Amino acid sequence: MSAILLEVCVDDAEGLAAAIEGGADRIELCSALAVGGLTPSAGLMALAACAPVPAYAMIRPRPGDFVFHTAELDIMRRDIEAARAAGLAGVVLGASLPDGRLDAPALGELTGHAAGLGLTLHRAFDLVPDFAEAIEIAVDLGFERILTSGGARNAPAAVDTLARLVELAAGRLSIMPGSGVTIDTIGQLLPRLAVTEVHSSCSVRDAAKDRRMVEMGFAPPERRRTDAATVRAMRSRLGA
Repeated sequence: MSAILLEVCVDDAEGLAAAIEGGADRIELCSALAVGGLTPSAGLMALAACAPVPAYAMIRPRPGDFVFHTAELDIMRRDIEAARAAGLAGVVLGASLPDGRLDAPALGELTGHAAGLGLTLHRAFDLVPDFAEAIEIAVDLGFERILTSGGARNAPAAVDTLARLVELAAGRLSIMPGSGVTIDTIGQLLPRLAVTEVHSSCSVRDAAKDRRMVEMGFAPPERRRTDAATVRAMRSRLGA
């Protein structure tokens, strides 16, 4: 069995360097991972484009739901253009209707605008009422993979659902488990799932070192930091 690919999500230059040092196979490039990831800055995109592994930029203009209005879709198109101009390998997209179904017209517009770039459908998928329908939409739109926790808060809690999603995808695209995938939980997934890639932050918790930064509102009391040793351990576990 070939090694399973490891995608690591990062939201700053330090995290990018740690992911590369630890042996990540692909980068999901974001800002604001604390709210699930937003579009990274143009500068961070340019830095990631120089990395020795492919990087996909999150295209998400704000926190909250994935129901985007016209102005937000225009922002997303411009951010896709920025990712292409930077030389990134792909983008990570998602858009929902108010009832949770994928917004196929909006996604069709965005994926068309991203022609030539790799495509990942993000966890807007986890909100859909009908996984089978959503997979068909994703296949029709040309997505390479779906990042999903199986509709649960974290992937290890939805192993049976993820196995069903792999069956529904039938090799037409990759089902990539993500959320709560750590070195301690990966063993709950690998024996059960015939997947070719997984998604993880490979992060550790760091308390703020300067209390004044916290008091002034410039930093949270604690943050998660991508850790090269954790990336290395996960890469080793996936290659075992």
